Formats: sequence, structure tokens, C-alpha cells
Amino acid sequence: MRKLTLPYHDRRIKWQREYHDRLGIQDKAQRKDKSVTELKSKNNTISASGRWVSYRSDIKVLDCTIRDGGLMNNHHFTDEVVKAVYEACVASGIDYMELGYKADDKIFSRDEFGVWKFCAEDDIRRIVGDNETDLKLSVMADAERTDYHRDILPKDQSVFNLVRVATYIHQIPTALDIAQDAHEKGYETSLNLMAVSTVPEHDLNSALDLICKSSVQAIYLVDSFGAFYSEQIHYMFKKYMKYARNAGITVGLHAHNNQMLAYANTIESIILGANMVDASMAGLGRGAGNCPMELLLGFLHNPKYKLRPVLDCIQNQIEPMREKLMWGFDIPYMITGLLNQHPRDAIKFNSSDDRGDFIKFFDDIISDY
Repeated sequence: MRKLTLPYHDRRIKWQREYHDRLGIQDKAQRKDKSVTELKSKNNTISASGRWVSYRSDIKVLDCTIRDGGLMNNHHFTDEVVKAVYEACVASGIDYMELGYKADDKIFSRDEFGVWKFCAEDDIRRIVGDNETDLKLSVMADAERTDYHRDILPKDQSVFNLVRVATYIHQIPTALDIAQDAHEKGYETSLNLMAVSTVPEHDLNSALDLICKSSVQAIYLVDSFGAFYSEQIHYMFKKYMKYARNAGITVGLHAHNNQMLAYANTIESIILGANMVDASMAGLGRGAGNCPMELLLGFLHNPKYKLRPVLDCIQNQIEPMREKLMWGFDIPYMITGLLNQHPRDAIKFNSSDDRGDFIKFFDDIISDY
């Protein structure tokens, strides 16, 4: 059971004070009446209420619908679906779209996995051409699962802008080598440290120190199992920001929705200073899915983002796949989230004849816990 060291009201006051500190407010008198006092940041003056009705233009949104959603169908999306998501991202003003992985075909069979598992340049250009838009394109490289020297081309030969390196804690040296290689080839780079909810704190501290001394431009807090509550997001973000701030590295969040907290935790991360956030259309992603893009765009209030193209894509392309792909909140995914476990057992269970027998799944997983 979670232990809350402070009542919610007291914790919220504490967080507000820390937020004010980040805006450069040192005078305690300025905090007394936050409903009328104006708060000064380095660049402008905004009222307390203005923080919630205005927007931060430095926040960037990455759509991971095709990449994360591909984990539910072995990346066998049709060109029509990928093109529709791409066009929706362009029309809605989303900053980045992630199309899939740079997976090593010596490890993953092209007979089993679709083209978005490998993201060959010809396949990407079939969808985006030369991508003469403001939308930047991202690809993910899994540490130890990509032949990055061969498959990640120099930037001037690729339509990709960003290479995101996904890694577990024990793969950090390899991940940093991939990121450095991509950086030298001319790409923006980020590092997504996965399953951080299972990482011992001293290992995490060492990893963050190494990452923030590297060439990466962004580091993501990744709630791989949908296990984090707001208190943990708050604690972890303070830690990430402590390491990243002095290095000039952006901190982002990638959330999963096992406990229906992906959207809430994404909002929490933004309040705490996240400037890169992931979301997917209708939450399409592995298992319980991700933060829904349609909710996130509404929260951000930035007029550059348009909701209607996203809704159109969801209605005509994403929702028709739900019955087959079976993503989204579900009791088995909730159980793995509560237990801080990978959702692979829940995904397997939901594809079996026992689907819907929640008690059986609960008893089986508890007996092995």
C-alpha cells in the first residue's frame, strides 16, 4: 500500500512553492495571495490564473501511435493507416511523429514483422515523400536490437529527424554508443530509460549521471508498466530535472495507462517542467496503451494544435481496429500495473480462450508473484 507522508492539501502547497521557485519567485509575500499576485518568470509576467488558461510554447508533443501501437500487431499497419496518422499529425500541428523501430533483421524476421519494425528509408518515403512539412519524424532504436552502424543512415540521406534510443538499465553503455553515433550522423537524439519503476535508486543515479554527460538532447522518464502514481512521478521528475538542468537536457515523459493514470501523470510531468511528452491517438499502444493524444492537445491550450484532424483519424482509422488489437484499459493490464510487472502476461491472456476470466488471471499471476 502507498504511504503518503503528507496530506494531499499540504503536498499540493509544497509543490506550488517548488513551482514558484522554478519561476524565480523568492519573495514569500508573493505567495500569500496567489489568486491576484502576478508571477514573474525570466521572460514574461503571468498571473497565477494565467498559468492554467495560457500555454507553454516550449512543450513539444510526440505522436507514438504507429510505433507503440505496432507492439499490438507486430507492426503490420497498412500504408493507409500510417498515411492517415501522418496527415493527421501534420494537420493538427503535432511536433513529432514516431513511425516505428530500426530493428535488426538478423534478430527479427521480416516474415513475422511488418515494415514499421524496420523503418527502411524507402518504406518511410512511400508515406511521407521528402516530408516537406513542419512535422519532424522520429524512429526508435532498441539497445542491442539494432544494427545502428548499418541501418541508421547519415541524416542527409534520411527523412528522419530524431533517433530515440530505448534502453534498460544494464544496456546504458550500448545505448549511449547508439546515441553518440546518431548525433555524429546529424540527428536529434533522446534516450528512453525503460522500466525505471524497477531500477534500484543508486543504479538510476549513476545512469542519469552518465546520460547527462553524453550528447543526448533529451531524456525520457518512461513508466513502462503503468505503475507510477503522481507521488512517484513528482519524485522521479525532481531527480531527472536535477541531473538534466545543468546539462541543458530536456526531460520528457512516456506513460502507459494500466491504472488509467497516463493522462494524469502526463499533466503532472508538464506542471513539473516536462518539455517533451508522448501521446497516441485514442491511446493506441502496447497493452493498456498510452496517454490519449486527444486529451493532451485539449489540455495544452496551444493554438498551434488542432483537435479535429486527430478526431477524424481516430474515427475513421484507429477505432475500427480496436476489436482486433484489443488495446486500452482492461482488468488484466490493471493487475500487471498494480504489481509493477511487464504486461506481456496480460497480453497473452487476452489472446487466449480464458479472456474475460479476471479471477483466473489474478490467481495465476499472484501465485507466481
